[in-house]
Amino acid sequence: MKIAIPLTLGTLLLAACVSVPEARPITRPAARQPVPLEHTAASFSARPVIAPRGLEGVIGKDINALKRQFGEPRLDVVEVYGRKLQFVGKPCILDAFLYPESRGGREVVTYVDARRSDGAAVDRAACVEALQRR
Repeated sequence: MKIAIPLTLGTLLLAACVSVPEARPITRPAARQPVPLEHTAASFSARPVIAPRGLEGVIGKDINALKRQFGEPRLDVVEVYGRKLQFVGKPCILDAFLYPESRGGREVVTYVDARRSDGAAVDRAACVEALQRR
């Protein structure tokens, strides 16, 4: 008991020295305002599609042109605002991403990605050329 009283007093003195962080008022993020329809992904503006060198034969083309060039796609994934077509050959896998030119317009390729079957990146233009030769 003789030891308990000094130990308790020491603990209380030590606790008095500890600083307590100031309480800050809790702020809530402002309510999100609805985005006007003209600023959503569903709104489109006609922009010229500029194809990087070597991809002129693919960028800006529609689905029918791609099928004439590469044959039937292995995958045809329809998404909310666009479409992805995947063409496969021994040298590479080509993913073509198509989006409408304008609201309600035809879907054209705006971007392509290329890789080998093991996932390693491949030059996109070289992949397009290789798949056209088959």
